[in-house]
Amino acid sequence: MRSVAGLRQPQDLDNPACVVGADQRCEHALVDQALNERLYAYEQRVRGRFAPIVGLLKTLSALQHELDFAARAQQLAHAQLGYALPDRLLNDAWIGGLDLRALHAHCIFCSFKACIEGTAVDQAPWLERMVIDAAFLRSCGYHTVDISPCADGRLQGLLPFVFRMAPNDAVTVKAYAGALFDVEADVADWTRRELERLSGGLVGAESCNYLKIAVYHHSSSNPCHQGCAAHGSQDHLATTAATAKLDELRAAVDNSFGRGAAPETLLIGMDTDTDAIRVHLPDAQSANCPLRYVESATLFRDTLGLSAPAAREAITRAVSSAARDGGLRPGMRQLIERLLEANLSQIEYVIQHHEGRYADIGHNERFICAGEAMSELQLRNKFYFAHLDTVEEGAPDLDVGIKIFTGLNVSRGLPVPVLVHFHYASRVPGARERAIGRCRRVRAAIESRYASLHAQGLLHCQMAVSDQDGSERCTWIDVATVATGH
Repeated sequence: MRSVAGLRQPQDLDNPACVVGADQRCEHALVDQALNERLYAYEQRVRGRFAPIVGLLKTLSALQHELDFAARAQQLAHAQLGYALPDRLLNDAWIGGLDLRALHAHCIFCSFKACIEGTAVDQAPWLERMVIDAAFLRSCGYHTVDISPCADGRLQGLLPFVFRMAPNDAVTVKAYAGALFDVEADVADWTRRELERLSGGLVGAESCNYLKIAVYHHSSSNPCHQGCAAHGSQDHLATTAATAKLDELRAAVDNSFGRGAAPETLLIGMDTDTDAIRVHLPDAQSANCPLRYVESATLFRDTLGLSAPAAREAITRAVSSAARDGGLRPGMRQLIERLLEANLSQIEYVIQHHEGRYADIGHNERFICAGEAMSELQLRNKFYFAHLDTVEEGAPDLDVGIKIFTGLNVSRGLPVPVLVHFHYASRVPGARERAIGRCRRVRAAIESRYASLHAQGLLHCQMAVSDQDGSERCTWIDVATVATGH
């Protein structure tokens, strides 16, 4: 193992960058440098759509009393952001001043929509190189992988970056504060997919199983303050709570459909400072043990300088040693070993492009997405997600999000942008209108729950719907528009 002087935090032994200098290439045999470069280009492109917003608004603030302000503002917006600003906000600025809060929220939403519209082009370069795709999951014996990470925005790039897993129809992601997913909703999801499998709707999946993964998170550099907010930054609570949820899901399915029907489950922890993962090893009964795990950061240090075959053998030995009882199903073992190997590339990614540890180890999200998330945007710290059908049931997740944005935005006088988004199935008559109705009800409930912020102009809600069966993605719904067919 080689060491390098002049590291960012050489005293932190949990940080893989203590082994490799941030200004040097890793030379780890299992790191996919080409994929890392493609992901970095994607990161720069997406972040570049949000980066100019504050600077532009500062410029507009200084120009708002010029006679040709509206025209100049639109020219600057098109040049720097690529979209227009609302004419009414610009034309009325001379009367009561420029509503910078409303403009800020508008720009956040429009930049997000630009990311959605650019998904196919933005993601194509790295999508083809993902090492965990639907075919690999089938080879492990899984027709569906249902992932519930914490709603924290730092886990937003979980699939392509941390797991190196291709977003596809076999993988679903629904985030909840503290990874405390809704067991009843998950039983319903499992039932639907099992029905598809049994009816032949999942071709080639007759003997495959359903896998549920819960992902909690922690902070290696500031564990008492930058861990999971839903668990008071107490790592042991985050771990045991996620374990309990997985146990509840298995019990619910077994009790409802007969012993042995339950899906397989997997518990994974993520260090949001470095993106290193901790994979907990289930036993033969798929019980997830909080104390039995393998950490990719340790593997990175221990395998640096080894050949690819030797490094893979070290991963296999580490998994076997941690499993102890040998109860891992072969397909589960194959998936765990691939996740650990794939994450080594992400550890090197953070070393090379973020000095081994993210500069923003805490929250730095741009907005809250309430309702149903859009999986098209796959990047760390872009939005906080509150999964809900009604505000009443999603209140805990929303409250955590508002608390986060009180520190991020409200403390600086900026508003909390909230995107209320739901999917609909265009094959179902009237589904779009019902989705719009849900958007309106949730928006009204959010504005009522946080009435003080709304009254001060510190809460801005935008509604949108997407077709889960067709091409419509993130279409804005104006609050005053009567719902019509699309």
